[in-house]
Amino acid sequence: MISALLLSFGVIFVAELGDKSQLMAMTFALRHKWWIVLGGITAATTLVHIVSVGVGHYAGAALPATAIAIVGGIAFIGFGLWTLRGDSLTEDETTRAEQNKAPAFFAVMSAFLLAELGDKTMLATVTLAADNDWVGVWIGSTIGMVAADALAIVVGAIAGKHLPENFIRISAAALFLAFGAWMLVHIAAPTAPALLVIAPIVLVSGAVAVGLGRLGSKPKSADLTLDPG
Repeated sequence: MISALLLSFGVIFVAELGDKSQLMAMTFALRHKWWIVLGGITAATTLVHIVSVGVGHYAGAALPATAIAIVGGIAFIGFGLWTLRGDSLTEDETTRAEQNKAPAFFAVMSAFLLAELGDKTMLATVTLAADNDWVGVWIGSTIGMVAADALAIVVGAIAGKHLPENFIRISAAALFLAFGAWMLVHIAAPTAPALLVIAPIVLVSGAVAVGLGRLGSKPKSADLTLDPG
């Protein structure tokens, strides 16, 4: 079991580096407490990987990744548009949101569940469980993914202290749109470079972020009055 644990930890940790899940972890860390984000990631990873090792160990076949990826891609585009629109909270709503951690936790968990179903880390876990001890694969793959995403959480938590709210919101929307576009394009053309789709989305969202930042920095114009004389 130890050898399977160490093998799975190494494989999944390396596979997760630079993956969209790390960018998601960084994005969530800009807006939520690090322990909420880490808890949501851990819960989602535990659920996804227990399914993965079950499929690999008992069934020996992968889940229908294409259908799941389509749903996930559409959902992420919806998340991006929702984030781009933005929301405003009253003082009472802000206080309740800060005191109630459940919505943020479940938002992180559901987002990672969508992202990981059918992802390469899930398929890698299925493959590892087919030839290794399933308990070791489950523990090792879960720890490996959480450790990799924890690095992104640290980066996001540090950077978030120096970034304006508009920039964080638009950047989060750009990443969600990029995730959705990448997932859908990968289905239609698996060999096509995702950069061709992701780059325009990031550039457009970045331009919007700059525009909002400049708009917010302009002083309000004074009311004009007519001098009867």
